[in-house]
Amino acid sequence: MPRASETEEAPMLPLPGAPSSSWALFRERFKAIFSGADPRVCIAFWLFGLINNVLYVIILSAALDLVGPSIPKGLILLADVIPSFLTKLVAPHFIHVVPYSLRTLIFVFLSAVGMLAVALSPSYEDGGAISSKIAGIILASLSSGGGELSFVGLTHFYGPFSLAAWGSGTGAAGLVGAGAYALATTSMGLSVRTTLLASACLPAVMLVSFFAVLPRSQLLSIVPKYQSVGENEQLVQPRELGGEDDREMHGEHDGLLGSSVREAEDQKSIQSARGALGWENIRINLRRVQGLFFPFMLPLLLVFIAEYTINQGVAPTMLFPLKETPFEHFRAFYPTYNAIYQVGVFISRSSTPFFRIHNLYLPSILQVVNLAVLTLHALFNFIPNVYIIFAIIFWEGLLGGLVYVNTFAEIGDRVPIEDREFSLGATTVSDSGGICIAGFVSMVFEVWLCDWQTAHGRDYCRKL
Repeated sequence: MPRASETEEAPMLPLPGAPSSSWALFRERFKAIFSGADPRVCIAFWLFGLINNVLYVIILSAALDLVGPSIPKGLILLADVIPSFLTKLVAPHFIHVVPYSLRTLIFVFLSAVGMLAVALSPSYEDGGAISSKIAGIILASLSSGGGELSFVGLTHFYGPFSLAAWGSGTGAAGLVGAGAYALATTSMGLSVRTTLLASACLPAVMLVSFFAVLPRSQLLSIVPKYQSVGENEQLVQPRELGGEDDREMHGEHDGLLGSSVREAEDQKSIQSARGALGWENIRINLRRVQGLFFPFMLPLLLVFIAEYTINQGVAPTMLFPLKETPFEHFRAFYPTYNAIYQVGVFISRSSTPFFRIHNLYLPSILQVVNLAVLTLHALFNFIPNVYIIFAIIFWEGLLGGLVYVNTFAEIGDRVPIEDREFSLGATTVSDSGGICIAGFVSMVFEVWLCDWQTAHGRDYCRKL
């Protein structure tokens, strides 16, 4: 019979200096993950992401209060996203001549003026025209689109932690925007106008973030290495290419944007300040975009089409008998779905320091599957209770956030350094493009699904 010493292991004693508990082990791992992260950079980019997106969320949260029940809320969504989409589509070809400091001032001004226009316009209850509100929303949307492509591009100069902080901030914007608007207009009893006027002050936080929190000396110190950084009033010539280091880098990425990089090297003269806005430069940028479309832009486009079609077109029809739910009113379903979705988005957009995905198409396809499943449920009512819907909506938010942050993380890993700033900014057009498409699709979806449900004896959508 074996001795105890042969069958039992001696207790493991912690090594000197080693963590003595699970919490200590977690703390050590957390410190290792964030080793080298500059707190000022992380705070600045988290605030950039939060403030740049929070007004968009507040406007969508206020859609019913802005236009009333008789006008489709999809109109507010489209006014909130189409200008942003057009900005992201056009601006990457010329915005590099505008210094980041000046861009920030412009974005803050447009956001503040836009929200003031929305807040000070007469309400629909007083017979006020919707045109002035739409004009204000357009200004805020232009600022949001320009801000996203600029700050995502700026992460190129501050490393992966800045991108992780930006993503986390954009995820928090959904929770903060929707939660703050609901809290202000319900629990605190503030009027819609007062709440919107207060939100017009939020862009000032972006000024503090850029000019007081962000260590701009780090950006200025690398200006000579990059073209079109924008911190100097004049464009600087790019460093001479073709050395040994550049050949190694181009060889590694020859299959991804390789032709555009080589063409850019052959056309260095057009990268001067005089030729920065010329047709040749635009033509090269269009070739860069072609190289970005399938690996990065298409999966981001697909995931946003699917999730915003769910949120705007399908979710309003995912209703159950009240006695089977925790709700007292049918109007409570939609904001609850939105809150659960935003929690999922926040978690996944904050995940890149801990978890990375490299196959961007897998979560995008899974999101399309979510759209198909929820649409079929809206038609045939086969999901037995609302709690399963809660889980699917949370999963939807996780998938959408994962694709968003990992798309830009993959660009940082896989795109040659001289193409990276442009590529990060140009790819942001996919999320706005996806939301635009979903805005049109969802208006048709919601009407179609509600009509179907009513025709088959489920008229809950008529009771909202």
